[in-house]
Amino acid sequence: MKLGAFEIFPLTDGRFRLDGGAMFGVVPKALWQKCCEADDLNRIPLSLTCLLIRAHGKNILVDTGLGDKEDAKFQSMFAVERTATLQESLKQHGLSRDDIHLVVNTHLHFDHAGGNTVMNGNGASVSTFPKADYYVQRGEYEDATNANERTRASYRRDNFIPIAQLNQWEFLRGDRELLPGITAIVTPGHTRFHQSVKVESEGLIAFFLGDLIPTVSHLPLPYIMGYDLYPIQTLDSKRWVLDRAFEGNWLLVFEHDPLIQAGHVRKDVEGKYFLEEVTL
Repeated sequence: MKLGAFEIFPLTDGRFRLDGGAMFGVVPKALWQKCCEADDLNRIPLSLTCLLIRAHGKNILVDTGLGDKEDAKFQSMFAVERTATLQESLKQHGLSRDDIHLVVNTHLHFDHAGGNTVMNGNGASVSTFPKADYYVQRGEYEDATNANERTRASYRRDNFIPIAQLNQWEFLRGDRELLPGITAIVTPGHTRFHQSVKVESEGLIAFFLGDLIPTVSHLPLPYIMGYDLYPIQTLDSKRWVLDRAFEGNWLLVFEHDPLIQAGHVRKDVEGKYFLEEVTL
């Protein structure tokens, strides 16, 4: 899709499933099951959508999916389906691992940073994109490397430590324009230093949400994941983004919705937000 002078493309690293109750927090199943059908283990399907941005002669990748390093037990637990992988998606656009110039992680949970690294022939994790600079908030990296009992399962060290060993990390401290029109914006709540990515060109704006609003079903303000460490901050971040997206006609790009990748927010007669889908 053209976005002013830029191009944006959704890429896939497949699908997986997470517990529906955890995905909707305090929202009762009687409500969330109307939009998300759960399997017999109460898991709902989720996409692993990443975003490719072509701007200023650079290929920028936002998030990297699950990757292929996890064992059979992990894949069974999360019902992983990698029928199309991130690297296959890149190949469809004529790109290889060496063609990515910037990788931006919204945060370092395994379903957003798993594709940062791959296994080499010696069984060690190495950078997937050897010529790229990787960007994440410094606070997120520190929280990942010093994970506690609650967060440890979400942070897999082989997704980010090898990037540090290769000196490929560029650590951010707050909002920052990475390239003209490409801005990392801190949207805390899911984690303390979760960030989203704003893409702006010729008056048009796209906003990659990450886990701030993981699916279209999470548009209502109180629909906040149980996985979010700071749900009140999530609420504030969602309100800030949705208000500006409505006023500025931003294109919102969803990372985990299994059916809808992007759209513009609109308001109904009661002032509640809903999505008008756009096909990328």
